[in-house]
Amino acid sequence: MTMELLSMAQEAAAHAAPAASGITGNLTMALGGAGAAIGVGMVGSKAVEAVGRNPGAFGNILTLGIIAMALAEGLGIIAYLGGL
Repeated sequence: MTMELLSMAQEAAAHAAPAASGITGNLTMALGGAGAAIGVGMVGSKAVEAVGRNPGAFGNILTLGIIAMALAEGLGIIAYLGGL
């Protein structure tokens, strides 16, 4: 009886580990994607504000905004790959 319970517990632990890692991976990907989306939105809104204040600096603001958005998206991609 004890051996049966022990083997059942080992089988349950073996089946629970992949499920828990899947939940953790999905949570990591979701938070990474949400963080990237928030970062891109903030960069975009601040770039529009900056161009509104100084239209002559449009080219510089556009360049810096694209670089900042690429970095934010890169972090989202890293979070996605880390969750796999």
